[in-house]
Amino acid sequence: MAPAAGTGVALLPLVSRCWFRHAIPLAVLLLLLLYIWAWSLQVLPGCRSGAQSCVPQGPPPAQVPRQSGPPEAPEWEEPQCAGPQGALGRVVGPFRASLHPEGDVALPQYLAGWRALVRFLAPLGSIFAFATSEASAKVMALEARVHGPEAAHYSSLAAMAAWERRAGLLEPHGVAPRDPAGSSGSRTLLLLHRALRWSQLCLHRVATGTRGGPDAGAQCSDAYRTALAPHHPWLTRQAVRLAFLAFPGRGHWLELACPGAGEAEARAALARAAGTLGDVYNRTQGLLAKLDLLQLA
Repeated sequence: MAPAAGTGVALLPLVSRCWFRHAIPLAVLLLLLLYIWAWSLQVLPGCRSGAQSCVPQGPPPAQVPRQSGPPEAPEWEEPQCAGPQGALGRVVGPFRASLHPEGDVALPQYLAGWRALVRFLAPLGSIFAFATSEASAKVMALEARVHGPEAAHYSSLAAMAAWERRAGLLEPHGVAPRDPAGSSGSRTLLLLHRALRWSQLCLHRVATGTRGGPDAGAQCSDAYRTALAPHHPWLTRQAVRLAFLAFPGRGHWLELACPGAGEAEARAALARAAGTLGDVYNRTQGLLAKLDLLQLA
């Protein structure tokens, strides 16, 4: 009997490790299910419908400084994987095309860029699968307007905001809509805009992080706290915190960005993509501030 008891004791650490490894994704799934349940009750913004929203007070976020790529990639040299046929090139192209020379943002191209970004991020694990499903729903809601009966008013951000203000479609500042599916196009775009900031910060920090420094999970978790956490209720923040425990490493990011390429080329491609997302974010941020739309959600 003594050897059997000894074997049982020896198995305890192994059982504990196995339980912990499986407990993390189960806990994440449980919190996300609770989040979806809360959303179905229309309390997603963290407040009841018709109540003041939980948008933090104070000045709007500053624009993103223009960030350059790693020193291994000269400014005139574009990595091959950032070209039109590369995964990142398919993200960057539509976003670049969305920047009107007149200073506006073209909605069809902006949404096409988001669709490509969703495809790029989705394979990166549970945190991005959840975030991209939320983004996809918002993209589809805006596309229904861009291609709907009022399409003439949804060609660009400025045109959309002007039309929705004239038509009385904009929500009062700080008041959540009773039906989230009926949000104005301007409010939906504002939510996508905040998510773009997180994606931009995450890509840039993965691209420029130093060896021996914080890992990709820590850097993207910090980006989340900067860009999105102030706008999320406690339940969502806890679910995201747990999901970051299973975040992919930097090597997986670089391989996804530039399959088969060297580390320097992959880092350069990610940095350039982050730079383009930063340009789009800054343009959109400026317009939303000018049009007094930053407090819609």
